[in-house]
Parts: sequence; structure tokens; C-alpha cells
Amino acid sequence: MQALLNAIAQLPLPADAGRYFHGRGGLHAGCEHLTLDAYPPAWVLTSFKPLSDEALSDIGAALQARWMNIAPGQPLCWVYQCLQPGQADTRLMTGTLPSPHTVTERGTRYAVHLLTGQNHGLFLDMAEGRRWVFDHMQHLASTGHRPKVLNLFAYTCAFSVVALQGGARHVLNVDMSRGALGTGQHNHALNGLTSGASFMAHDIFNTWGKVTRGGPYDLVIADPPSYQKGSFVATKDYARLVRRLPELLAPGGHALLCLNAPELGTDFLLGLLAQEAPDLQVVQRLANPAAFADTDPERALKVMVCRAPALDTDDRTAPGQPPPDSGH
Repeated sequence: MQALLNAIAQLPLPADAGRYFHGRGGLHAGCEHLTLDAYPPAWVLTSFKPLSDEALSDIGAALQARWMNIAPGQPLCWVYQCLQPGQADTRLMTGTLPSPHTVTERGTRYAVHLLTGQNHGLFLDMAEGRRWVFDHMQHLASTGHRPKVLNLFAYTCAFSVVALQGGARHVLNVDMSRGALGTGQHNHALNGLTSGASFMAHDIFNTWGKVTRGGPYDLVIADPPSYQKGSFVATKDYARLVRRLPELLAPGGHALLCLNAPELGTDFLLGLLAQEAPDLQVVQRLANPAAFADTDPERALKVMVCRAPALDTDDRTAPGQPPPDSGH
């Protein structure tokens, strides 16, 4: 645990939400079960196995000492979350959480909830995906085209918010959870986005007709759970999703495909694309945020950008990417 304590001793005063210790990446021996995130003004310590009272006391003391140095006069607030199956536990260790609680990322505001559920409302490891979507929308808008976006497994609609901020004309958000979409609507309001988004609380596999009629889309985003019984199992359902992409995408349109399953590498997605949608071109794999560095990138989050064949008169190339005939 010493690596975590050393990291705490060097913490800055965070402005945005983000990760500050990523033991899960395997770079800190003995701390593979630990992560530390900032959801200002709170810190969230997550452990994938139970921690002793002594360990929690040591971590709390380290956080308190550092907080007194970087935020003198302000009360420390931190949350402990244990995610070991069968022993899940979430506790406010000290301080008071804001209510409502909003955080920022690159100037965009998001609602979060730290004491309910395993997820907090904003996936921090997807920060570069959100950046790419914003930049890609800006690029298309700069050419005079207002893109249409389909956001599948939308959760709290962070992708939708940045897409509209970047210049998207419309985003259709689809998710089974009405509660998550309700938070997504709130996220749009937090950022002054009063139009341009619609929300569909459906299982996508029972809603293809409605989704397809709303297209074609210039960007399709798919960030499904890797394993959620009754909803989506990557090894079984991702192929069904990829198979639909050609009919959903406009000529030259892009797909952002996300996979957060440590046991499935990039080859899994590449194999699905080759088999189910061979006409789509793989453009790039997005880098993960530096804070999520991993000894094995294949176990980390995979975010792939793909492109549909473009019409000769409608080649909407991604920012900084070569045209389709370049051989890349």
C-alpha cells in the first residue's frame, strides 16, 4: 500500500474529475486492487478486496495530511468503496458530499452520485473518447455539415453532451435505464443544452427499427457493458451490434466502438469487424488517459474508431486522419 500513500503525499488540488492512482494497471506492486479518484471536492478510494480498519485509518490520515497542505481550512471529504463480489461496501468516511454534486471535465459539467451504485455517473477512463467526439464534431461542423449522432448504451449521456457542444445537429441517446437517461437529461441542462438531444429508454436489440429510421448517422457510439446479464454480454452480443453498423452509418460516417473487458483484447473487436462489417475501415485505437496507464494495454479499455466507405463527393475524413485511399 506504500505506493498509494506515496501518491497521496503528492496529490495536487484537483479542479476536474479524474484518476490520481491506478493500481489496477499493474504498475504498483501490491496495489493492484486500489484506485483513487477525484470527484471534487471529494476523493473516492476504490478497492477490489476488503481493506482493514487499520489500512483505512492510514489512508485517511494520509489524505487528511495532504488536504491540509493543499486546501488549508477546507474540510476533507472522502468515500471508500469496496467492490469485491459479496462484500460490496460504500461509505462516506469523513466530510459532507455536495447535494446535488456536479463535477467538471474540460469545462463541461456532469452530475455524479458517489454513494449509490457501483458507477458514479461519469466514466473517467473515457475522457479521451469524449475529447475525440468533441473534436470530430467540431471538424465536421467546420466544413458546414451538422452531424447526426447515435449514442448507444448512453448511460448518463456524457458523449451526447460533448457532441452537441462540438456542433452536432442531433443526438439520439438509447439506454435501457430510464434513471440513467434522466441523469443524462439533467447533464444537458447543466450545460445549457436545451435542444438537439432525444432519449429512448429501450433495449437496443428490440428497437432497431426506430433507431434505423432515425438515421443514417454520421457517428455511432457504442459503449456497452462487457457483461450485464439480461442486457449485454460482449462475447455474444457485440457481433449483433457490429452487424448493424453498415445500415446505421452515413457514407463516410464513423463508429466509436468501446470495450472494457480485460479478458478481451483488440483482436476481439478487429475480428468482429472483419466478419460482420468488412467494408468498415479501422482508423485508429484511441489512447487511454495517461492516468490509466497499464502494463498490458490489451487488458485496458479499448476504444476503436472505424469509418464507413465514403462517397467520392462526401469524404468526411476524421481530424488528422488520411483519406480512405491512403493505404492506412
